[in-house]
Amino acid sequence: MPFPFILPTTSSFSFSSSFTCESHPSLPLNTSTHRGVVKDSLKKHKRLPATSQGPNLPSVLSNLNNYLPYLHAIDAGLSNKVVSGEEVSVVLTSNPTIEWRPTLSDHAVPGKEIARVKVQSIEYELFFVLSAVGYTHTLLARSSLHPLYVTSGVPLSTQERTTAITTATKHLLDAASVHDYLARRAESLTTTPPCGDITQSTTRAMSSLALAEATLLAVLKDDPYPAVVAQDRNENDREWMYKAPEIPKVRAHLFARLCLAAADHAAQASSLCQSQGRGPSKLNEGLLRYLEDFRKTSRAKACRFFGIDAELGGQTGNALGWLRCGLQELGVESKEAKKGLSFTRMKKDWSERREDKKVERGTNWGADAGRVEETRVIEMLEAKWTKINDTMMTQAIPAPGTLLASLPSGREIHNIKPYQLPELGRESLEAMRAPPDRLDDFGDDQFSSDEATVVNTPVGAFPGTSDEYRSASTRSYY
Repeated sequence: MPFPFILPTTSSFSFSSSFTCESHPSLPLNTSTHRGVVKDSLKKHKRLPATSQGPNLPSVLSNLNNYLPYLHAIDAGLSNKVVSGEEVSVVLTSNPTIEWRPTLSDHAVPGKEIARVKVQSIEYELFFVLSAVGYTHTLLARSSLHPLYVTSGVPLSTQERTTAITTATKHLLDAASVHDYLARRAESLTTTPPCGDITQSTTRAMSSLALAEATLLAVLKDDPYPAVVAQDRNENDREWMYKAPEIPKVRAHLFARLCLAAADHAAQASSLCQSQGRGPSKLNEGLLRYLEDFRKTSRAKACRFFGIDAELGGQTGNALGWLRCGLQELGVESKEAKKGLSFTRMKKDWSERREDKKVERGTNWGADAGRVEETRVIEMLEAKWTKINDTMMTQAIPAPGTLLASLPSGREIHNIKPYQLPELGRESLEAMRAPPDRLDDFGDDQFSSDEATVVNTPVGAFPGTSDEYRSASTRSYY
């Protein structure tokens, strides 16, 4: 958590080949210049190793935000609108053809890179760029939260943990704002989007997902149990030698309703994504699986907090019943219900070890939407409370079905702020009234794909000896 988005990449494009600006002749050239920086930035980010992509995200976001005012000026100029008090007049001379490689659409051939889609309007160019801005904000939130889940280093202090969660929440709310703007803007479109990444339902779903993740972070900030479980697994932790973990009383009922609100947002996002159906607009299974796992994890957290609330009131039996409701939501068998060897539990243990390795390597971690972490927390509380109930309380444990029927509605904590497209300043517009000082040749570069780096080397050839295997003959040998 949050979802590990992959940033889209794009082809080169010269705005001067399709647009002229009578009021500001240098606008197409300057727009092409900033777009070229974005293209190279996305290309570089894609080729970086996973451990180096996190520190590179602020640079990507800065380049995208620097390009948006120029793209907005072109878009506004096509309708002769006013930008920063000046009227901009842009004329379309030929239909633009821009290529983007989507990242949320389903793979037509498993294991092969998604095919590029052609964009022939500035509107969809704006959609792809803003989607990349939203994805980058989410990835920055992931980068901020990553130290919380690493168990090989020194545990974070309470202040560092709070700062990381606050920073991640801000990025997720910014992402929700951007996707919400796209969803509202898509309502006025009359053409069919070229792929499922930028449809109205997808952008609305991404806004709901970012809001759900931000809502769950409001709970994580004051939830002591994940930190206790992580501290118990941290080999570098020495605090247990002189002090037991502090578990303060939490506002359990409030946190449970926040988790239910997050589950509702995730359910809405899952429904919107699944409504895409089959064909070019279908989204990939990894995203659909994450949305469903996120919904289940949020409901399991809510059940855990209802259990904590019951345990604080001395109702240990009801508390254990809520924990079993949480395990049922996660699809995990209770240790008390089935002791001994179990293939399901062996599979779960293997999944936990695999997720721990992903966290340590920093590659694709959190794709399970926090299921592993929540399972560990619930099982820790179940073992503790079962011992208390067996030796002291001896209260009856209600069936999960009766408890789940009494779940209340969720409660919201965040509001999505309206997103405003950045505009060029008056000084920048005044400077572009001069004619361009050079040619706009930004459309001559290759596509920003890994295919451009592939060297045609014969299979099995020793590095550096590919020329020795070439022949002028066109005859094939079998």
